Amino acid sequence: VQLQASGGGLVQAGDSLSLSCAVSGRTSSRYAIGWFRRAPGKEREFVAGIVSSSASTHYADSVKGRFKVSRDGAKNTVYLQMNSLKPEDTAAYYCAFDRAPPAGTLSTISFRYSNWGQGTLVTVSS
Repeated sequence: VQLQASGGGLVQAGDSLSLSCAVSGRTSSRYAIGWFRRAPGKEREFVAGIVSSSASTHYADSVKGRFKVSRDGAKNTVYLQMNSLKPEDTAAYYCAFDRAPPAGTLSTISFRYSNWGQGTLVTVSS
Protein backbone atom coordinates (compact mmCIF):
# COMPACT_ATOMS: atom_id res chain seq x y z
CA VAL A 1 0.00 0.00 0.00
CA GLN A 2 1.34 3.41 -0.98
CA LEU A 3 0.17 6.76 0.30
CA GLN A 4 0.62 10.12 -1.36
CA ALA A 5 -0.11 13.20 0.72
CA SER A 6 -0.55 16.64 -0.77
CA GLY A 7 -2.09 20.03 -0.17
CA GLY A 8 0.19 21.72 2.34
CA GLY A 9 1.14 25.35 2.12
CA LEU A 10 1.56 28.69 3.83
CA VAL A 11 -1.58 30.32 5.19
CA GLN A 12 -2.53 32.94 7.74
CA ALA A 13 -4.16 32.28 11.09
CA GLY A 14 -7.87 31.76 10.64
CA ASP A 15 -7.54 30.45 7.10
CA SER A 16 -8.50 27.00 5.83
CA LEU A 17 -6.52 24.34 4.03
CA SER A 18 -7.36 20.89 2.71
CA LEU A 19 -4.94 18.00 2.63
CA SER A 20 -5.36 14.90 0.48
CA CYS A 21 -4.04 11.38 0.90
CA ALA A 22 -4.26 9.13 -2.14
CA VAL A 23 -4.20 5.43 -1.29
CA SER A 24 -3.00 2.90 -3.84
CA GLY A 25 -2.30 -0.81 -3.74
CA ARG A 26 -4.19 -3.80 -2.39
CA THR A 27 -6.25 -3.21 0.71
CA SER A 28 -8.93 -5.10 2.58
CA SER A 29 -12.41 -3.68 2.87
CA ARG A 30 -11.70 -2.39 6.35
CA TYR A 31 -8.68 -0.29 7.13
CA ALA A 32 -7.94 3.04 8.74
CA ILE A 33 -6.19 6.14 7.53
CA GLY A 34 -4.72 8.36 10.19
CA TRP A 35 -3.36 11.85 9.93
CA PHE A 36 -0.40 12.65 12.14
CA ARG A 37 1.73 15.76 12.44
CA ARG A 38 5.15 16.65 13.73
CA ALA A 39 5.90 20.21 14.67
CA PRO A 40 9.49 21.45 14.92
CA GLY A 41 11.04 20.24 18.15
CA LYS A 42 8.02 18.15 19.09
CA GLU A 43 7.03 14.53 18.88
CA ARG A 44 4.70 13.20 16.24
CA GLU A 45 1.07 13.32 17.32
CA PHE A 46 -2.22 11.94 16.11
CA VAL A 47 -4.52 14.49 14.51
CA ALA A 48 -7.49 12.65 13.00
CA GLY A 49 -8.44 9.39 11.36
CA ILE A 50 -11.16 7.54 9.52
CA VAL A 51 -12.13 3.90 9.08
CA SER A 52 -12.76 2.91 5.49
CA SER A 53 -15.79 0.64 5.90
CA SER A 54 -17.80 2.60 8.44
CA ALA A 55 -16.44 6.11 7.84
CA SER A 56 -16.23 6.45 11.59
CA THR A 57 -13.85 9.19 12.62
CA HIS A 58 -11.74 10.22 15.56
CA TYR A 59 -10.07 13.52 16.35
CA ALA A 60 -7.46 14.83 18.71
CA ASP A 61 -8.91 17.28 21.22
CA SER A 62 -6.69 20.03 19.84
CA VAL A 63 -8.39 19.95 16.43
CA LYS A 64 -11.90 18.81 17.32
CA GLY A 65 -14.46 21.19 15.83
CA ARG A 66 -11.91 22.73 13.45
CA PHE A 67 -10.71 19.78 11.37
CA LYS A 68 -12.78 17.27 9.46
CA VAL A 69 -11.58 14.02 7.95
CA SER A 70 -13.51 12.43 5.11
CA ARG A 71 -13.02 9.91 2.33
CA ASP A 72 -13.94 9.41 -1.30
CA GLY A 73 -14.13 5.66 -1.88
CA ALA A 74 -14.28 6.00 -5.63
CA LYS A 75 -11.05 7.95 -5.67
CA ASN A 76 -9.40 6.02 -2.81
CA THR A 77 -8.58 9.35 -1.28
CA VAL A 78 -8.87 10.64 2.27
CA TYR A 79 -9.13 14.34 2.99
CA LEU A 80 -8.31 16.47 5.97
CA GLN A 81 -10.18 19.75 5.91
CA MET A 82 -8.53 22.18 8.29
CA ASN A 83 -10.43 25.31 9.30
CA SER A 84 -9.65 28.14 11.69
CA LEU A 85 -5.98 27.32 11.49
CA LYS A 86 -3.72 28.47 14.29
CA PRO A 87 0.05 29.03 14.34
CA GLU A 88 0.32 25.99 16.62
CA ASP A 89 -1.02 23.86 13.77
CA THR A 90 2.24 24.47 11.91
CA ALA A 91 3.80 21.06 11.26
CA ALA A 92 4.62 18.43 8.71
CA TYR A 93 1.46 16.39 8.21
CA TYR A 94 1.57 12.70 7.37
CA CYS A 95 -1.11 10.22 6.40
CA ALA A 96 -0.68 6.62 7.46
CA PHE A 97 -2.35 3.24 6.87
CA ASP A 98 -3.49 0.74 9.50
CA ARG A 99 -4.49 -2.53 7.83
CA ALA A 100 -6.30 -3.88 10.90
CA PRO A 101 -7.84 -1.13 13.03
CA PRO A 102 -9.42 -2.13 16.35
CA ALA A 103 -13.04 -3.16 16.17
CA GLY A 104 -15.40 -0.22 16.26
CA THR A 105 -12.69 2.41 16.37
CA LEU A 106 -9.23 3.33 15.12
CA SER A 107 -5.88 3.68 16.81
CA THR A 108 -4.22 6.95 17.68
CA ILE A 109 -0.88 5.23 18.21
CA SER A 110 1.59 5.69 15.38
CA PHE A 111 3.27 2.29 15.59
CA ARG A 112 -0.02 0.63 14.64
CA TYR A 113 0.26 2.21 11.23
CA SER A 114 2.40 0.21 8.84
CA ASN A 115 2.56 2.44 5.78
CA TRP A 116 3.25 6.15 5.68
CA GLY A 117 3.09 8.82 3.06
CA GLN A 118 5.63 11.56 2.70
CA GLY A 119 4.93 14.62 4.78
CA THR A 120 3.29 17.75 3.51
CA LEU A 121 4.22 20.97 5.26
CA VAL A 122 1.59 23.28 6.71
CA THR A 123 2.75 26.67 7.92
CA VAL A 124 0.33 29.01 9.66
CA SER A 125 1.51 32.56 10.18
CA SER A 126 0.12 34.80 12.90
